[in-house]
Amino acid sequence: MNATPTLEMFDPATLTVDINVRKDAALTADFVASIKEHGVMEPVIAHRKDDGTVHVLMGQRRTRAAVEAGRPLIPVMIIESPEEAERIVTQVVENIQRAELTEADEADAYHQLSLIGVSAAAIAKKTGRTKTNVESALKAKSTETGAAALGKGYTIEAALILAEFESDEEATAEIESVIMDEPDMLLHVTQQLRDKRDRAAALAAFTAELEAAGTIIVPECGYGEDSETLRVTSLKRADGEPATDEDGNAVYIETGYRGEHSAVAVVTGWKDLGFTLRYYSGYGTSAPKGPMTDEQKAERTTLIENNKLMQSATVVRREWVKNLLAKKQAPKGWQYFTLHAITHHPETASGYEGKVAAEMVGAKIEESNQWAWNPLRDHVAKTTARPEFGLIALICAGYEKTIQKDSWRSPSQTHRDYLNQLVVWGYTASETEQIIIDSGKPVEDEPAA
Repeated sequence: MNATPTLEMFDPATLTVDINVRKDAALTADFVASIKEHGVMEPVIAHRKDDGTVHVLMGQRRTRAAVEAGRPLIPVMIIESPEEAERIVTQVVENIQRAELTEADEADAYHQLSLIGVSAAAIAKKTGRTKTNVESALKAKSTETGAAALGKGYTIEAALILAEFESDEEATAEIESVIMDEPDMLLHVTQQLRDKRDRAAALAAFTAELEAAGTIIVPECGYGEDSETLRVTSLKRADGEPATDEDGNAVYIETGYRGEHSAVAVVTGWKDLGFTLRYYSGYGTSAPKGPMTDEQKAERTTLIENNKLMQSATVVRREWVKNLLAKKQAPKGWQYFTLHAITHHPETASGYEGKVAAEMVGAKIEESNQWAWNPLRDHVAKTTARPEFGLIALICAGYEKTIQKDSWRSPSQTHRDYLNQLVVWGYTASETEQIIIDSGKPVEDEPAA
């Protein structure tokens, strides 16, 4: 009967390591520095020989780095024999390949293998899974939040997402709710939360920069004479000349079309300072006479929010197409999809962006400033394999170029054809994308009174 492996602490200098076991085990300064600071986090696997020496089977690189870093002790899992390591790997792999294994069980199995020194690449090779899937499982398992999520029966993907937002209680609560009620929308909600987080971080950094320079920042800026604060472009000085940025006594932070932040010069208390409203020449109308109505504010809020949601959906949609085209077989009906696009929406074939298409088909991209640079063309020139996938990517990238963040306001048949095809192939549309899809459905007549 095989003895149970035991975990012991050893001085790494007392362990024996085969010199040529791993030719690629060159120790980098960064790796040694990491071991020196944090120690060896995952136990190495070793076998105690008859003469009492302990010989490392897995983890030679970590052992050598620990010696060089001067670590006094490292964790070592002692197994009965060299064959025992392979037995453990074989047993775990057999468990992973059981059809009824849950994703939580699978993550546990990967974790077991990683503890005995098996790399993510080796785990993927032995189990037939992708390296990305294995790495995601190990990453989720390594965090308290991710491990807890796996314990609840959540998928590896959901656990990894929860781990990503573990420091944000509001975000994790929303993600938990989506997992329970609308799991198909998880990727969309996650991307929305990421974009929201990034926007908040960018705004905080920009605000801090302005405050460090001693700039006064106001939270609101009005539009008419009832407002305490107005932009300098809306005002005239007491001498009748248009006000300039130099006349401003504060700034209002404005977010532009692409989400970038800028400081707009404003005057707070403009009436008391002798400023008057300025008429806009060339437009035939004056500056607004009062603040926005509640209806106008609500309309603007909806516009801004839907535009943000559409930008998040674009990230999810393109990543989804990339994963679709990473499969072994092209999606069903791709031939008619590409033919219909070329004959009904020729701009999709002529106006596509090569970088977007190349990313969708998983091609390696080398950035270039060269005029008319097209990485998809370069990819096609290098290989004749899977031409149908390149064609699908080309058409999808062409459709992508026609969809803007505000396309939900004026949907076209081009947009509907594209999104409807993705839905047929298994894509879950976001709420804003659904607005585009639904715009093509006939409106039912109102029942007669």
